[in-house]
Amino acid sequence: MTETMRTVRQDALGGAEVLNLTDSPIPAPNATEILVKTHAAGVNPIDWKIREYGLWLTPPFGVGWDVSGTVVAVSPGENRFKVGDEVFGLPAFPNEAAGYSEYVAGPARHFARKPSALDHVQAAALPMAALTAWQALVDGADVQPGQRVLVHAAAGGVGHLAVQIAKARGAYVIGTASAAKHDVLRELGADEVVDYTAVDFTEAVKDVDVVLDLIGGEYEDRSLRTLRPGGTYIGVINPLALDEIRAKAEALGLRGITVNVAPDHAVLEQVAALAEEGRLRPLVAGTFPLQDVREAHELSQSQRATGKIVLTF
Repeated sequence: MTETMRTVRQDALGGAEVLNLTDSPIPAPNATEILVKTHAAGVNPIDWKIREYGLWLTPPFGVGWDVSGTVVAVSPGENRFKVGDEVFGLPAFPNEAAGYSEYVAGPARHFARKPSALDHVQAAALPMAALTAWQALVDGADVQPGQRVLVHAAAGGVGHLAVQIAKARGAYVIGTASAAKHDVLRELGADEVVDYTAVDFTEAVKDVDVVLDLIGGEYEDRSLRTLRPGGTYIGVINPLALDEIRAKAEALGLRGITVNVAPDHAVLEQVAALAEEGRLRPLVAGTFPLQDVREAHELSQSQRATGKIVLTF
């Protein structure tokens, strides 16, 4: 193993031009950590939002979280993995992980074994998006067989996985998406698809048990009108607005929650099991070599992608 690696860092906030491919020392795993040689890294909307606005991080910092690769070092006392294991995960989120790197060190319990049914590109598309969908629909709403679930932005990175997770739970799934994405959503298991550009979804959809809102803004109040009494609204875009969302929902006899995604190896293992069974298939909108990270961010920020964008090493 060499002593340095290629990694993407930024020294200032701004557009994609602030992303720089540079050389850095390969990190050494601390106690409870593993070192992973990265084969692919997922690009998430939060990546470009932090790049542009910083949010909770202050430059300089390494970019990215989603990782799929091979374990090359294990800290003493860590027994879940051994050198050579193929893993995927969401290390260290929301702290800096520098996932867009040839090597990533992170807590072993933020990783799970990569499902053999998926290659590294597909596996790198899963961690943050699948954890978000699971923690919303399963941990948050406890979706049950026969319930009606409405997913907004159903063809997006989180949305297309949420459709499949809800179906795996036995739900009747309705998704909103532009007409061009309806066929792929039906292939993924959506029972009903609404073209939000042509139809007011509040008129087309009624009496749902759960709404997963991946858009926010004015969709928040409109989505509440589609829920049956006692139904659950899940906000993802602004998890810190919990008090406001809860108050609006309770005034209408509904339940309002938000989701702030967290690393969770136990959930990743269940996601991997669904993938092995052929019940969860990540859509990859496009792949970019690491040196084209700026183009990958520009596509992500355009919000035109169906599925996930992945960097390859």
